[in-house]
Amino acid sequence: MSRGRRQSRGCGARGELHGSPKKEKRLLIHQALTRDPVDVESLQAAAFSPGGLLTDEIRRQVWPKLLGVNVYSLPAKPGREVRQNHKDYNQVLLDVHRSSRRFPPGMRAEQRQILQEQLIDVILHVLKAHPELHYYQGYHDIAVTLLLVSGERMAMALLERLSTLHLRDFMDPTMDSTKHILNYLMPILQQESPRLHAFMLRVEVGTIFALSWLITWYGHVLSNFHHVLRLYDFFLASHPLMAVYFAAAIVLYREEEVLSCDCDMPSVHQLLSHIPPDLPYETLVVRAHLLFRRLPHTELVKQAALQLHKSIAIGSFLEFQQSASCQRPDAILLRQQRELSTPSGTEAGLLLPPAEHSPLVKAAVWGITATLGAAALAVTQTALEWAPEFLQQLF
Repeated sequence: MSRGRRQSRGCGARGELHGSPKKEKRLLIHQALTRDPVDVESLQAAAFSPGGLLTDEIRRQVWPKLLGVNVYSLPAKPGREVRQNHKDYNQVLLDVHRSSRRFPPGMRAEQRQILQEQLIDVILHVLKAHPELHYYQGYHDIAVTLLLVSGERMAMALLERLSTLHLRDFMDPTMDSTKHILNYLMPILQQESPRLHAFMLRVEVGTIFALSWLITWYGHVLSNFHHVLRLYDFFLASHPLMAVYFAAAIVLYREEEVLSCDCDMPSVHQLLSHIPPDLPYETLVVRAHLLFRRLPHTELVKQAALQLHKSIAIGSFLEFQQSASCQRPDAILLRQQRELSTPSGTEAGLLLPPAEHSPLVKAAVWGITATLGAAALAVTQTALEWAPEFLQQLF
């Protein structure tokens, strides 16, 4: 069904609800999540629209659908005793221990330490499951965002899916594929502003200033976690190259500032490397989306420099889109899981998605994460099943 027809259904709901825009969006998201198959296009539209997905509770339901993750078939929590044998363990440990600023301000040290231990497990789970993937510095910035929103086991599933799709080119053994993705930036600038493009060529600034933007989905360079979440909503609902188009939107927004800079490479590189804290993110999201539609990557790739390399992420995206559009709603997945499961306590604990960050579970996460039994966790999760809470927010 076309997006236009999906939006017309939303207009009907808007007329009936007579509520605030946020409540209208919540209702439309709930309707999209409960359709069979799930209305992924409407979820994508919600992620694109102003404010993104609004809350972490909603993100925990929508992010898995955007990536085609079954929330009732999550990876098992790994054993800590074997992780030190992984070849990347020491580097992951160093990066995670340096990631303190990525956690909410004011968080107690013991709380952060628990999350950092979970972050190590999330990353090593993906690397162990996919030996063809190579860790890079900055990967933990994406992993910590998923962990803070979704909890440990859900973060494992989301990161694993992302690593084989949107992030795949960054995880090659060399930087060749990453450089290829960066090479899309200059053709976009050339099409939009020949004057800016010519200036950047003249000073030979290149595109390395945007490297950390892309490989961390801006998580490493933005200090406001709300802005990071807004971009993650957008990127998770988009083509793998959207982070490049967003980089182009930032540079184009700062065009006059760049052109007023001293005409030398160090000055321009320093200017572009630092993202101002007060950028109009909603405006930039809209512009990046328009750039993607007006300058499709299939046209940009005709340039000789982009024909020399094949992107795994881009090549696999169409197949991923098709599979994501055939997902069943969570209520059906839960029923199927219950039918397949025996009534044992250990399997009952797998029936509901993690809710580590909902209010009633925080004590368990911070205080007794290592010792909480599966049966107790199942009881807590059952009490916090998301749909009733979600519906209560509508009225």
